Amino acid sequence: MATTPTPPTALGAPAPEDFDVAQPVCVLVFNASDPSGAGGLTADITTIASVGGHPLGVVTGTYVRDTSRIFEHHSFNDDCVDEQARAVLEDLPVRAIKVGFAGSPENLAVIAEISSDYPDLPIISYMPELSWWRDDLLDQYLDAFRELVLPQTSVLVGNHSTLWRWLLPDWDASRSPSARDLAMVADTLGVPYVLVTGIPLPEQYLDNVLSTQHAVLASHRFEMFDGSFIGAGDTLSAALTALVASGNDLISATQESLEYLDHSLDNGFRPGMGQFLPDRMFWAQPEDDELDADAEAEEAQPLAAPLAGRSVNEPMPLEGFVMPPHDTKH
Repeated sequence: MATTPTPPTALGAPAPEDFDVAQPVCVLVFNASDPSGAGGLTADITTIASVGGHPLGVVTGTYVRDTSRIFEHHSFNDDCVDEQARAVLEDLPVRAIKVGFAGSPENLAVIAEISSDYPDLPIISYMPELSWWRDDLLDQYLDAFRELVLPQTSVLVGNHSTLWRWLLPDWDASRSPSARDLAMVADTLGVPYVLVTGIPLPEQYLDNVLSTQHAVLASHRFEMFDGSFIGAGDTLSAALTALVASGNDLISATQESLEYLDHSLDNGFRPGMGQFLPDRMFWAQPEDDELDADAEAEEAQPLAAPLAGRSVNEPMPLEGFVMPPHDTKH
């Protein structure tokens, strides 16, 4: 049965007063590498660090993808996943675990075994949208997740349509299932809390709801954005895991993680030819008035003579160091 997501004291972890300076909490993450930076471990690591945690990324495999779509996925061997995780668990005071895309039933079995060895650690499990995968592999994965990981899970995070298709495939009511409907099914599988995202609302709004089988605990509405985003689910679940690990109660952690996601999407950017990505480091960007002040200062400063004839497309050299051109012939 899943544990209530209250941040535990990790086995062997030194007490906070043993440090001269407050240490960032350690958050263990199982997920696939995403070379596009859209989701996966890239999203997890950036998000956890952004909200003040120390990410411990266990690579379960790698996507072959760009910002438009996923072409393929290559899963790591389960022994490799097990060795990565146990090495850091035996050394570092992990406070919470996030389970992202594990890539295979074998890797899910490893994650479930590790979770059972650390029963006091809250487990935040995220179910991504997997319609790009082969049907036979998808069915095996979902069955293994249901049987092995959900009984260990403290909070299940997923998009409304994804959780609907998975948990309530035979739903035939005239209305779409609510977050509580999904939480009721999840509870029978051992999950006490469900965070359901992207619930359609009138007037171009989406609702995000934390619920148990008995009641809705928190909700946060988003106005729909003009662009299409990828990586939002990994961002939200990673932020939630880090905030729970930091000692926040679940309702506060949910509200803060949803606000963090909202700001990340509001500052989203489109680095390639595909979809938009959340800016998980939005808080580090300069304010508009700072940019205006810098622009005015640059306009007021005369251009140095050696740079006056430089093309606008030619990169500015670093002071004392000139980067040679890439003219190596193969």
